[in-house]
Amino acid sequence: MLSFTTDDLRPQDRFDHWCEVRGKTLFGVTIELERPQRSDFYGRFSARGVGGAIVSDMQASSYRIGRTNADIARMSGNSLCIGLQVRGPGMLETGRGSRQYVQAGSLTISHSDLPFQATPERSDGFEYRMLKIPLSADLLVGARGHDLFAAGLPHTAPQARPLEALFMALTRADVPPTDAESDVVHAARLALIIRGRLAAGSVEGRAALRAGYLHAARQILARDLRRPDLSPERVAAELGISLRQVHVLFEPTGQSFSRTLTTLRVREAAQLLRARPSRPVADVAFHCGFESLSAFYRAFQGVYGMTPRDLRQAESEPRRTRPQPEAAMA
Repeated sequence: MLSFTTDDLRPQDRFDHWCEVRGKTLFGVTIELERPQRSDFYGRFSARGVGGAIVSDMQASSYRIGRTNADIARMSGNSLCIGLQVRGPGMLETGRGSRQYVQAGSLTISHSDLPFQATPERSDGFEYRMLKIPLSADLLVGARGHDLFAAGLPHTAPQARPLEALFMALTRADVPPTDAESDVVHAARLALIIRGRLAAGSVEGRAALRAGYLHAARQILARDLRRPDLSPERVAAELGISLRQVHVLFEPTGQSFSRTLTTLRVREAAQLLRARPSRPVADVAFHCGFESLSAFYRAFQGVYGMTPRDLRQAESEPRRTRPQPEAAMA
């Protein structure tokens, strides 16, 4: 884990430090900012390894940034970069006669060793998150990756939702993916498919798509688990796939759609039972999407091996080991 901030530096030193020490020697970019704006500059950066890739997160004052041929010659990387403009939209240029508007919440795909220049639209700072994946012959499976000039992800692409889901799963710091190395490869291949470098119908392409849709389905379950009407049909409709495909997505996990949803609901209920000891059990059960109290008790017993009341009693006794759910969703 690498992390640093300008907070501990003198205000008059912050931009120069960020520009020269961080920008040129770590990021491999050229940074520009009008002199009157430098006294209020701030920057925070963190990076960590995930499945052989690097996830980085940056928050800073607004500035112009570019990767020049000189920057590339000094610091090459041969990596696929998938970036999320969390906050702070702007214009992106690649020196190829076109300008693209990158809005907040959108993904971009690029190769690390191609020039670009980005200009912020606003002056109130930005946040940018990136997944940087080293390219190899095994990952590329014959596809081209070196010519991927920076471009926004078209939301109309069939693979857009699966790629977004994989990106979010890989860049979450609180819940690391269970098979990060495979997910990194799948994310890279979905990006290559979207940019027309890899065939969607290839063995690798189909595997990447299944992995992405599985993460997308899990996101829907986590988001809507409190809805009693959450069903495979609803998930299939949102993802634009068949009902059978939804069930097939969960087969490799060893847990069905129904079992996965039930475990998520029980875990949510357990958190509420711990946080609100006086809240009625029935209220917790219905709040978490269970349609009957008896169904909730059966599900809770199956996951934790005890009743909700037993859980609360165990939580009130600090010497006892807290009960853990089964490994169904580990």
